[in-house]
Amino acid sequence: GGVNFLNISKLVATFTLPFPSDIRLKQDIKLVGKSNKGINIYTWNYKNPEKFGYGTYQGVMAQEVPYATIENPDGYLMVDYSKTDVTFKKLYESNLGNRKRQEG
Repeated sequence: GGVNFLNISKLVATFTLPFPSDIRLKQDIKLVGKSNKGINIYTWNYKNPEKFGYGTYQGVMAQEVPYATIENPDGYLMVDYSKTDVTFKKLYESNLGNRKRQEG
């Protein structure tokens, strides 16, 4: 058989390379916790999902970790997550709150 691309795409759901984490690119931002080193961890959706991806993501706000940021050519900040103790990840669309409302 050939390569199953679906499985490969699931492996790419966590990222360590610099990724757009500028607060100006995000909406529906919610503080969900702190890392062991005290960095705030948030969930959000991107304002421009066509460019950055649909769904809910979890990570940091670039403005809060200046030692781990890189400015991209557009002037937005990206975070080098290898310099933090937080993992950037896409959270899949499994909102139990919505499901419960639909069922009940």
